[in-house]
Amino acid sequence: MLRQSFLLVRLPPMLLSIFLFLLSAAIIYFACEFFVNGVEWVGHRMKLGATAIGTVLAAFGTALPESAVTFMAVVFGNTPEEKDIGVGAAMGGPLVLATLAYAVVGFAMWRKHARGQTAPIHADQRRLARDQAWFMGIFIVKLGLGLLVFAWKPWLGILFLCVYGVYVKRELSNDEDCLDCEDLEPLKLRPRDAEPSMAWACTQSVLALVVIGVASHVFVQQIGVLGIAMGVSPHMAALLLAPVATELPEIMNALIWVRQGKERLALANISGAMMIQATIPSALGIFMTPWLLDAPLLVAGALTLASISLLWLRFRSDTMTVPALARVGGLYGVFALYLVWHFTA
Repeated sequence: MLRQSFLLVRLPPMLLSIFLFLLSAAIIYFACEFFVNGVEWVGHRMKLGATAIGTVLAAFGTALPESAVTFMAVVFGNTPEEKDIGVGAAMGGPLVLATLAYAVVGFAMWRKHARGQTAPIHADQRRLARDQAWFMGIFIVKLGLGLLVFAWKPWLGILFLCVYGVYVKRELSNDEDCLDCEDLEPLKLRPRDAEPSMAWACTQSVLALVVIGVASHVFVQQIGVLGIAMGVSPHMAALLLAPVATELPEIMNALIWVRQGKERLALANISGAMMIQATIPSALGIFMTPWLLDAPLLVAGALTLASISLLWLRFRSDTMTVPALARVGGLYGVFALYLVWHFTA
């Protein structure tokens, strides 16, 4: 009888968490519709190509929520455990992008193919391979620093910021054709304007980012609540569930662009977000923490490198297929199984 009464008391808060979880996910998707539409017009006004729009503009905007998680944890964390959350976010984010995000794009394309749309992947695979190569080089250094202890390690955070600056300069100076206005849907805030101004495009993009940020914060909170309710330890939730939540905007953007047939933008957005995750959150972690990686984080790093190596080989030879893209998601399942074993053994 007492048990039944307890369940009745606990049921409303749980239902509220589930409702907020679903509502925030829906809001993120809706806001991403406005963001990708706005950022395409910003890129068009700046005369950027589709790949540059995805790797720089869209990736930087949607990477703000997860970078904020790392920043708040490492700068304002009062305990080593709180700072570890930031380090976990800096390592977990790239794993999610390298596995689940690419897999979601692959499955979305697979679904289109099942409907009879058998067109190949429309993307500059060689250019995406160069992005994977950049990421691998940076990530190997990032992992190596997590195994070493020396006094001037924090200063190396500057190197990561400089590398991202060089990457952005390279992307923006690429001579790819500008995004064709015929490929753009009307700006949602100004649907009757054939050529909306840069001010309106920026306004829509920024407002959408604010909504994405707030909804992502609620989504992450509910992930934690539901994880605890399901018996998942806080450490495991931080490593397994929180990175998925913070990378949700990139995944949503990719789904929207695949739905619109803009595969270049979808893949470039993930590729650019990975470069941000390899540099900016890492720099914050190296600046503000000892940056020493424990076994789960090293396993996450190893699986990230395994996925990127597979992607690099296929993109480099221009042989990436939809099934191969979808299969990399299995590596995240391997990480989940490892965490279950690690925390229950």
